[in-house]
Amino acid sequence: MTTPTHPTASPAPTSAGQAIAHQAIVDQRRRVFGYELFDRSVDIDQHTARTDAQMLFNALSSGSENTLGARAVYFINCTHDSLAGGHLELVPSEKVVLEIPPLPISQIDQIQTRLPALQDMHRRGFKLAMDYSVLTKPYETWLPLAAFIKFDLTVLKRDAVASFVKLAQAKSKATLIAEKVETAEQYEALHALGVGLFQGYWFAKPEMLQGQTIRPGQAHILRLINLVRKQASTDEIEEIFKHDPTLSFNLLRFINSAGFGMRKEVTSFRHAVMLLGLNRLFKWAALLLTTSNAGNTPAAVGSTAVLRGRLMELLAQQSLPPEESDNAFVVGVFSLLDTMLGVPMETALATLSLPTSVTDALLLHTGPLAPYLELTLACENNDDAAFARTSELLNLNGAQVNMAHLEALAWAESLEG
Repeated sequence: MTTPTHPTASPAPTSAGQAIAHQAIVDQRRRVFGYELFDRSVDIDQHTARTDAQMLFNALSSGSENTLGARAVYFINCTHDSLAGGHLELVPSEKVVLEIPPLPISQIDQIQTRLPALQDMHRRGFKLAMDYSVLTKPYETWLPLAAFIKFDLTVLKRDAVASFVKLAQAKSKATLIAEKVETAEQYEALHALGVGLFQGYWFAKPEMLQGQTIRPGQAHILRLINLVRKQASTDEIEEIFKHDPTLSFNLLRFINSAGFGMRKEVTSFRHAVMLLGLNRLFKWAALLLTTSNAGNTPAAVGSTAVLRGRLMELLAQQSLPPEESDNAFVVGVFSLLDTMLGVPMETALATLSLPTSVTDALLLHTGPLAPYLELTLACENNDDAAFARTSELLNLNGAQVNMAHLEALAWAESLEG
């Protein structure tokens, strides 16, 4: 269970000031399975039933009913006291996994006392996640309730992890999650052991694949982006679609989707390009490049880039003109372009014609879009100082960032599959 670092001094949290962070949990094919949400605005030792309730209300009861998507699973850290809170009655149990901590050594005699509350959550349809302690003898009555068992690689040595994984496979049907996965080697070793899910910084910023060549489909998308940025003629743009059936299919599928609201099906590339306009075509091409399956690049890379782009766009919309919020989207989705193409960022951007504000943010970390990228990255990691500094700089309060964050999670999930 993730225990992010927090500032040593934190104000009493409120729904407006609470800062939600997320970390992806991926499956064996490195696709996003769900997200762990945690409150970075309180110290870990100030984690209480009250802060749990605020987290759940912020994440699942604020805004529209579709703030969080329908498929992803959301892991929420709980205290034992918070399980008795009435706020859980307002939460859709099928979307939430409650992360249950082991009891302190001084409270080990309360294991049986706490069991009925866990059984009640289980009966109500909540899935429970527990750490490797549940495999030890004192917790044997809790083990049948665990839908997920997590192994913290910063706590357990490699041999101990292997032993606990084998024990879990023998004694439980729970899905196993390795957390704090920092390297490809750790991932491969745990994958070989049969661990089903993985969580850690490696998936938020995967290692770059050196020397990977740009595939033909990617080359066409890059050329399309350049033509759009140069405001090329419709004839020139249409010509690219004629030479790439996959690109053509994706464009027509997008323009004819229910979300675009066309009354009559569009079958002409020229018509589709004219309907989209250059600005939206630019964003669409950037998104398509991000979500294309680039060789051995983990699927989580594309998912992370899409999430970054949408979050940056939503944050920028609150203070920047429309053109710059579009550029903010591109900065976010291209923030992992080096990983997707397998070349350094400077080399990747050299193949593209992009606005100055985009290249400045990605290469120099300067310009009007740079703080939005820094804030977006702070939502993925433990840089609380960056989160506080950029939120204040951009004049964004906790409620604004939280809502944009959750809407971005839902939007990114809607593109999966």
